[in-house]
Amino acid sequence: MSGTYYFVIVSPNDTPTFEVEFNKEQGKAGSSGDRSDTKKEEYSHLHQFIAHASLDMLADSMWTTPNMYLKSIDKFNEWSVSAFVTASGMRFIVLHDVKSNDEGIKNFFQEVHELYIKASMNTFFDRMEQIKMPSFSRKVQYLGKKHLVS
Repeated sequence: MSGTYYFVIVSPNDTPTFEVEFNKEQGKAGSSGDRSDTKKEEYSHLHQFIAHASLDMLADSMWTTPNMYLKSIDKFNEWSVSAFVTASGMRFIVLHDVKSNDEGIKNFFQEVHELYIKASMNTFFDRMEQIKMPSFSRKVQYLGKKHLVS
């Protein structure tokens, strides 16, 4: 287990609006160890593919529970997919290869949800567009380090 986490926010029309990768070995967001750039890009595409493929399982799972946090909705080889669904239909997905960090993932989702709500209160915010606010990105990276890779 390498301790890699891939986080993506997906809009109700299945468009990714924000994504970031956390690596436990480096303790940094966006890093991928000592892989080459082409290998890093391959893994990035694989993470996107797995997360997007899990949207069908998420759609089925979200109607079976009143909870916003859905622990483990899908699995692909060593990767597990956890999700969080907001009241507005935004889906937060974490793809991870670590099995024993359910509480950290749940706390990460809750704090990112609070951060997302604050960002969405901006009058120029469009939830269907990519989130390009540097402050949002910085805070998500901090929360990832705090709850996922520490």
